Amino acid sequence: MTGTGTGTGTGTETEVWRRVAPEGRRFLRGRKSALARLAAWSLLESAHTFLGGYGVARALDDGFLAGRTATGLAWLAAAAVGALLGALALRRVFAGLADLVEPLRDGLVRRAVRQALDRAIRDPVRPPDAGAVSRLTQQTEMARDSFAGLVLTVRSFVFTAVGAFAGMAALAPVLLLIVLPPLLLGVAVFLATLLPMAAVQRRSLDTDEALADRLGELGEGLRDIVACGGQAAARDRVEPLIATQEQLARRLARWAALRTLALGTAGRLPVIALLAAAPWLLGHGITAGTLAGGLTYVVQSLLPALNSLMTALGSAGSRLLVVLERFCDPLSPLPAAPAARAAADTAPATEARVATDPVAPAAAAAELRGVTFAYGRGAAPVLDALDLVVRPGEHLAVVGPSGIGKSTLTALLAGMLTPGAGTVLVAGAAARRAPGASGPDPRRTLLPQQAYVFTGTVRENLTHLSLAPGPGDPRSADALTADALTGDALAGDARVRDAVSVLGLDGLVERLGGLDAQVRPGLLSRGECQQLALAAAYLSPAPLLLLDEATCHLDPRTEERAERALAARPGTLVVVAHRVSSAARADRVLVLDGTRAVCGTHAELPARSPLYRDLVGEWNGTTDG
Repeated sequence: MTGTGTGTGTGTETEVWRRVAPEGRRFLRGRKSALARLAAWSLLESAHTFLGGYGVARALDDGFLAGRTATGLAWLAAAAVGALLGALALRRVFAGLADLVEPLRDGLVRRAVRQALDRAIRDPVRPPDAGAVSRLTQQTEMARDSFAGLVLTVRSFVFTAVGAFAGMAALAPVLLLIVLPPLLLGVAVFLATLLPMAAVQRRSLDTDEALADRLGELGEGLRDIVACGGQAAARDRVEPLIATQEQLARRLARWAALRTLALGTAGRLPVIALLAAAPWLLGHGITAGTLAGGLTYVVQSLLPALNSLMTALGSAGSRLLVVLERFCDPLSPLPAAPAARAAADTAPATEARVATDPVAPAAAAAELRGVTFAYGRGAAPVLDALDLVVRPGEHLAVVGPSGIGKSTLTALLAGMLTPGAGTVLVAGAAARRAPGASGPDPRRTLLPQQAYVFTGTVRENLTHLSLAPGPGDPRSADALTADALTGDALAGDARVRDAVSVLGLDGLVERLGGLDAQVRPGLLSRGECQQLALAAAYLSPAPLLLLDEATCHLDPRTEERAERALAARPGTLVVVAHRVSSAARADRVLVLDGTRAVCGTHAELPARSPLYRDLVGEWNGTTDG
């Protein structure tokens, strides 16, 4: 099966059982007293079963058919007492079942948490294990319910069968010779479906975990995916898993239908055999009461218990085996995720009413005209009537408290969000691209907080943004890719090495093995990922760079070097700043404070904006300011 990718459940059913069985035996050995209590109370269920059929036989033969009504009623009363004993036993069984079921669930929860923490500690730069959520919630509850149902039905069948077989042997051993063969035949047909159905269920869980991992990756990178026009590629990575889940669900349904047929066979053939043999039995000395008692054992006790057992083994048993396998398997490494990741904008619905920017809008690199944006209908706007003009070649810093709307502003400029009111322009055209547009937008490059680094060479990680044609470039993306493969790329070796030198990446590139060395994203720190992404932005031909806290994992000196290099590059730079030094380097600073926006230089803003004055004071009081 393609597309599952979890690495679990690849062995045979026998191998699965060999992994799970030792853990199961260890668990049960530690709870012998609970098992003994269940067995003791279940003995009453055997007595109930025995008295049910035996009482009917004696009531007919020794009572009603012999003309002794009182004797017949007495035997029926004895059978009724057995039924009361069975009800009492079942009540006590349910009370003791928790001593087995709850410890199992608690142990699985602890193991799921330990596995997730162990994986996170061993590979801290890997994306979170989304499959662990399925194991911690859905699969532990599935194991708990399956185990409880299995214990109840297996216990019931064992002790019911003991009572029924003992009763038939006491009445007439020949009854066992007639009932057992068709019963065993039905059970054999049913057991033949167990392994194939368990395999399908395992593959279904594999796909479920893979789908959870894939959706987690895509959810983190939605902003980058939309910005890069990768919706189709993202859809192509998810739809095969959904289709696989649908196919597996249909296969499970077909196996369930076959299992139902086997169940019907096992439940009907013993009755038919007993009725077909009735004339012969009656002709060889078997009384009518004995025959009625045998039918009672089969119809009222044995077959219902068998039906419950087969249903439990077919669903709960195979499901339990498949789930427990996940908690016994060793951890497997997660594949590197090629999808871009971006921090979700968590801006609350706080108002930001803005004064008109005094800069003339002529030939603006980016412009917002009366822009209002809110997350959700009826929510207070994050940005309200914002007017802003960013000059060509300008270095603008955006500051404000966490969640005030800074990332929302960059998302609007990147064309990822549509304003509720107003207009957002980039290079004189609408920031939001037409619905049919695909590929990266050549007018701008967005760097989010979570840097996009993929498995490939260092050179490929530095030049992948250089393949986007700049404004007015007549070459198509395919032509640019061909240029790159023939050595005539926009970012040639000289420019790449210049970027490495200007941004101070010489040591990092050398440690990785040079420009043609393979990059393994999981082995890089977050700061190193940001450095590579910043170099890619430096080489990008896009005239507008948007940095949404894209230097947050860098030390102040490295951050300063990167921002100065990007500001000196031809084009316009908009930076969401998290240090006062970053704002101080900008030509202008836009302050978002939740009630109004103020734009000005670093020197003049403390007198114009109380919030900026406070932020400068807080930043100056820190060691990294």
